[in-house]
Amino acid sequence: HNIWKLVLLWYRSLPKMLLVSVLPPVNFTLSVSALAQVLLHWEPNPAQEQNNSTIRYDVKILSPVPEEYDTKRTHSVRTAALHNGFSARVRTLLLQENLQLSSDWVERNLPPLPGAAETSVTNLSCVTRVTIPGNVSLRCTWLPGQGAPEDTKYFLFYRYETHTEECPAYTKDKWNRNAECSFSSTQIKPGEIDSLIVIHINGSSKRAAIKPFQQLFNQNAIEKVNIPRNISISLEQNDLLAMWEKPISPFHEECFEYEFYLINLKSGNKQILKISSNRFRVGIDGSSRYSIRIRANHNHICRAQGFWSDWSEIIYVGQNKLENSIVWIFTLLCVSTSCTLLFVAIICKMSHLWRKLFPPIPTPSNKFRDLFPIDYERARTCTSSMETEVGSLAEGFSCSVLDDSVF
Repeated sequence: HNIWKLVLLWYRSLPKMLLVSVLPPVNFTLSVSALAQVLLHWEPNPAQEQNNSTIRYDVKILSPVPEEYDTKRTHSVRTAALHNGFSARVRTLLLQENLQLSSDWVERNLPPLPGAAETSVTNLSCVTRVTIPGNVSLRCTWLPGQGAPEDTKYFLFYRYETHTEECPAYTKDKWNRNAECSFSSTQIKPGEIDSLIVIHINGSSKRAAIKPFQQLFNQNAIEKVNIPRNISISLEQNDLLAMWEKPISPFHEECFEYEFYLINLKSGNKQILKISSNRFRVGIDGSSRYSIRIRANHNHICRAQGFWSDWSEIIYVGQNKLENSIVWIFTLLCVSTSCTLLFVAIICKMSHLWRKLFPPIPTPSNKFRDLFPIDYERARTCTSSMETEVGSLAEGFSCSVLDDSVF
């Protein structure tokens, strides 16, 4: 009897909360409310006794990216890539003073998006750029899936906050498939920090069902910074002074860092210097010539780093004194040689050395005025010779016969 009294006293001393059953939520559902966005919704268990306790809900995202949090609400919105499905669970938390009780889990899942294996795009890469203050462009490239037929056509959509838009301009690959998309203007806000950009690419083919693909990008991580502006370079004795303005961006100057690429054209030495401000001074060799380029990126103070900007155009400063001396000497030598040759030519012309060194070739006489000069001379020679030397022996022969015997 005494034992039962002790048990009764112990039971009465227990907090009332321990005597309350904690029941799981009911009507837990998952629904797609936008591109790569899931609405989780549930209702309190109608049989749940509260007894001046606080009810909260513990939510655990199982896939595609694990996450756990609690909330007072009976709904929650999560952004996630859904092409491989989505899974989550929820349970009731009962809180009173320093005690907490929990119910069993209730779990639901969304199946993967339909489509044939390996037909989704691969190697998706996106880059944004602030073209003018307040406007952001977007460019994405991808490769077709290994299992995608040759007649596959891909179509890209982006979602930023509540705005969804299809790509207006595609670039095709050699098989005439869309492989690149460009938005010259978007609803992306350039000054936001760590906002998400959702990219959704689906496709169509007569030979297979193309599986959609989704990917989330941190807005800051894919921004390609613009080139620094109004770069000014000057020399002060043996110091090089550089100044420039920050790139086109809604962020302040303190949010940028720079790389200064310096090449000594005389020695070939190269340096890349990291700089945290928009002005720089460095000692140089006054006898050398240098090339300079600058590029920019966001620093970690204001936001996540994106892509480095392109390098600025090359700026040349200084003079290579040795190279300049060689050029001047070569130029002076060429001029002196030309003047000497010209002077010698003038002297030779004046002293008629050209005629002495290169006498003119005599012009042959024209032998075609008389059609038979050789025959006439031969006839004369023949007649006189025969008359004086062989007299009577030649009487029976004519000169024409002798001429015929020679040729």
